[in-house]
Amino acid sequence: MISYITGALTEIEEDMVIIESNGIGYGIYVPSSIMPYLPAPGEKIKLYTYLYVREDAFALYGFKEKEDLKIFRLLLGVSGIGPKGALGILSAITPDELRFAILAEDVKTISKAPGIGLKTAKKMILELKDKMDLKEDFMLDKVDKIENRTERINQNDKRNEAVMALTALGYSGTDALKAVKKVDMTEDMTVEQLLKKALKNFG
Repeated sequence: MISYITGALTEIEEDMVIIESNGIGYGIYVPSSIMPYLPAPGEKIKLYTYLYVREDAFALYGFKEKEDLKIFRLLLGVSGIGPKGALGILSAITPDELRFAILAEDVKTISKAPGIGLKTAKKMILELKDKMDLKEDFMLDKVDKIENRTERINQNDKRNEAVMALTALGYSGTDALKAVKKVDMTEDMTVEQLLKKALKNFG
């Protein structure tokens, strides 16, 4: 297994980059959403990779973040979605947007991806929702300190209430999750205060 590749970015193609590492040029398929964030050719880059091997195929898929690779792997676990389909989804929807859409059961956002109809979008939500953690997505500090655990849980409950309130007002679940996540929440902030600040994020 090739977990990641670090080397000089030598070429950028439509759906692939070439990275030279130890004298070998690796062709790695990447989502188009990554293109604006690539360094200039000749500069060093690190991509987390997934090696896809079949009798008639041998391909590397790469992502800048481990979490993005995790989402890619989860998509591959959905029946009917292969590597090219998963890459197409992550080219049309960023991993964060896809995560929010699945958690919010936002079929409309997911079905924007090429080749993904309402039926497949519903299947993705059904198969992936339990594999994603809303609290983990909202957790700004990943360090699990016991003295802060209760505070984080309480804040996550407030965030969940604010998201539900926004969806009741007619906002999509994805947009509601994004707006609430943008709020710099304090320990003593009420749900009402959180909701007011989140509404401002809709511009």
